[in-house]
Amino acid sequence: MKSKRFLRRVGIEVLGWTLVVVGLAALVLPGPGLLCLFAGLAVLSQQYEWAERRLRPVEVMALKSAAQGVETWPRIVASCIGALAIGAVGIVWGIRPDVPGWWPLAERWWLPGGWGTGATLIASSLMALALIVYSYKRFHGLSEQEAQMMAERLAKGETSS
Repeated sequence: MKSKRFLRRVGIEVLGWTLVVVGLAALVLPGPGLLCLFAGLAVLSQQYEWAERRLRPVEVMALKSAAQGVETWPRIVASCIGALAIGAVGIVWGIRPDVPGWWPLAERWWLPGGWGTGATLIASSLMALALIVYSYKRFHGLSEQEAQMMAERLAKGETSS
């Protein structure tokens, strides 16, 4: 019984810290940095109170931003175009066209990573589109005050009507 709890705790620690490290790296590299960082904190919050304390304010801010992002059609369209553009960049990155003549660095620095980097960009694009759909279904049409109250309830784990 103790070994099972120990293995669970170690698994949570490894997964949580791996997601945090990958998230931090993806903040400066192509990839879903904030999502990985948030997921890492969510996993670590099962073990540590400090992680839970840092997770809740981030979650409330993220949900408020999600609500604001779908307040108007121009915002929704701009978000969708941005997400699709990231996906398009991922495809181009993976295909890796020839180095253009204007490229000032060595050829090896042209779109490094190939499909590995391209795939993370495409995954980021798909996640962004999924979050736009989620935000639209959850928050579109609510007043700013209603959206803020719902975001706070969701962050506390309460279900909404």
